[in-house]
Amino acid sequence: MATKNERWERGAAMLSKVYAGDVVAAPKGVLDFSDLMLEQLFGEIWTREALPVRDRRLLIMGVIGCMGEKDTWKIQAKAALKNGELTAEQLRELLITLAQYAGYPRAAGLLSPTEEAIKESAAASSAD
Repeated sequence: MATKNERWERGAAMLSKVYAGDVVAAPKGVLDFSDLMLEQLFGEIWTREALPVRDRRLLIMGVIGCMGEKDTWKIQAKAALKNGELTAEQLRELLITLAQYAGYPRAAGLLSPTEEAIKESAAASSAD
C-alpha cells in the first residue's frame, strides 16, 4: 500500500495531467484540505485504470453542469480541450444533451464559460 507521501506525489502529478498544468497543487503541508484532495481524489481515484481520464471528465462535467458551477465547468472545458479529450463541437454537444437532463436555464448558463474556454484554448494553440 502506498504511503501518504507517495499518494500525495502521485496525486500532484495526476492533478497536473488532468488540468494540463493549469491548476497547480499547493505545497504539501500548507492546507490539510489540499493535501487530502491530492492524496484521495487525485492520488487514489483519478489514477484508477478502470476509467480513462476523458471518461471521468465527462462524468464530472455532467455533475458540475447539473449543479450550474460555471467556473468549475470552464476549468474542466479548458482542460478537456487542452488535453485533446474533447473538441469544441463535442463541448457544445455536451450542453445540448445536458439541457435535456438538467434544464435549459442551467445549461444556458454554461454557454458563455464554454465559448470562453473554446476561445482561450484556440488562442493558446495559435500562440504555440
